[in-house]
Amino acid sequence: MSRFSSALVAAALLTAACSEPVDKAAKERIFSPEDPPKVISAAAEQLPPEEVASDAHVARRILGMDAAEVVERLGPHVYTADVGFEWTGPAHPVRLSEQRKIVADRGGVGGDFIASVENSRDQGLEVMRVGGKVYARNRYGKYRQRLRDRGMAERTRSELQGALRDVDSLFGRRMTLAPQGTETVAGRTAWKYTVALAPQAAEPAAGTLELPTLLEPKGGRDATTQRRLRFLDSREPVALEGEVWVDKETSVVLKSRIDGRIRMAAKGEEGPSELRLQVRTATSDIGKAPKLSAPADFLPDADKPRGIADALDRFGIPRGDKAADAGTEPAELPDDE
Repeated sequence: MSRFSSALVAAALLTAACSEPVDKAAKERIFSPEDPPKVISAAAEQLPPEEVASDAHVARRILGMDAAEVVERLGPHVYTADVGFEWTGPAHPVRLSEQRKIVADRGGVGGDFIASVENSRDQGLEVMRVGGKVYARNRYGKYRQRLRDRGMAERTRSELQGALRDVDSLFGRRMTLAPQGTETVAGRTAWKYTVALAPQAAEPAAGTLELPTLLEPKGGRDATTQRRLRFLDSREPVALEGEVWVDKETSVVLKSRIDGRIRMAAKGEEGPSELRLQVRTATSDIGKAPKLSAPADFLPDADKPRGIADALDRFGIPRGDKAADAGTEPAELPDDE
């Protein structure tokens, strides 16, 4: 064998020896079991309820626990929340109250549930997921199947469960908890904490990313957006008090009572304003599997809102007809009368 052939053989053997560990590691990654969903991993995390007052991470995790994780930790249950808002300022006071309810079966990931919300303005929404199929309706409407759910059911459940998470965020993460021993709530042992307002906002966690600057619309911000951003920028938490009961076994909040006030200073011609907030949450029927079933009467999913088709019919505009294709004369619109 020539020297050139020997060199080629040696190079080939060396390359195979070097690539074998790499190929082996790649195969292990490809054929390894899939990681469990984040909800399952989060539910497996140990959150000592007795450390809520001393460990900020444990406190934020428990107060901001998502609805799916609550089901994974607690099992079937019924969650209710009463949320009240009262806004006082230069204009007449504005009051709004909400009643939220979640009836959850087993399985935080893909499990069955019914989530509903109603308010004092006679508005409401109800979303249910049964057997992997989603149905939704407004307060007085008929159910409509949502074949293209796109996470709508999961978002609704998470938003309704997040009353305490929203309070903590609204008050700039200044909610502090003080231990008061244990009590029995819903037949379970729970750690009781009193709620107070911290003297200053908590420092951002290490490694927190700075968000990019918001893009400004060409025509400027509308009045509603300006008021909302002004409130978020100039809000000043004044008072916060209440009680929170955390389950000893699962670290889930079983019950809470929160009252708070936020003030916004005067600006220009607008005088000072104040927001009063009341939140009451409770958990019941823990471990009792509900009998959830799909609605007997529901509307099929629609490709586009019916309102558009109704408007076309009202004005006599053809739809779904070859005569209305491009290149033909448009139909004459009726007079305004």
